[in-house]
Amino acid sequence: MKNKTTTYRYWFSGLATLMLFITSVTSCGVYSFTGVAINAKSISILDFYNNTDLGPANIGQTFTNRLKDYMLSNTSMAIVQENGELQMEGIVTEYRITDIAPTAAASSNERDVAALSRLTITVKVTYVNTTDDTMSFRDKTFSFYENVDNTISPDAISDVVINRILDQIILDIFNASVANW
Repeated sequence: MKNKTTTYRYWFSGLATLMLFITSVTSCGVYSFTGVAINAKSISILDFYNNTDLGPANIGQTFTNRLKDYMLSNTSMAIVQENGELQMEGIVTEYRITDIAPTAAASSNERDVAALSRLTITVKVTYVNTTDDTMSFRDKTFSFYENVDNTISPDAISDVVINRILDQIILDIFNASVANW
């Protein structure tokens, strides 16, 4: 019985040593729980400007704040005012509402309306990676949309819908820049 215990002890010790070796060899950079390995310690995100005609006046600031929050939550980088190792800036270029499911009015005195509308938001981003210039990009466009049921509420395009679209655009920007997907 003593031999089996000794054998298990050696086997377990060897397994623990192997796991420690694999972890130390395969790790590079700073690893986060999102699976992103980054060597940069800081990021600067300039305010995104609203260059749309129809969008809410604060959409640029809302986008900037949500992007900063996402970077803080999903990386170990610090956000600095300027000259970060990673740098982002951009413009909200489009806020477009398109009718996609028109319906006929019940009578000639009523106006035809759309049962569904599509809200599309587009953002143009410049990303500079000072540690690896091959990862940088200039004026890359990110866009997402959501269809809104106009029969539910006359003000169907709410902050919730806008925030869901912005969240998807932020995820796409994160994947294209920091995550390098």
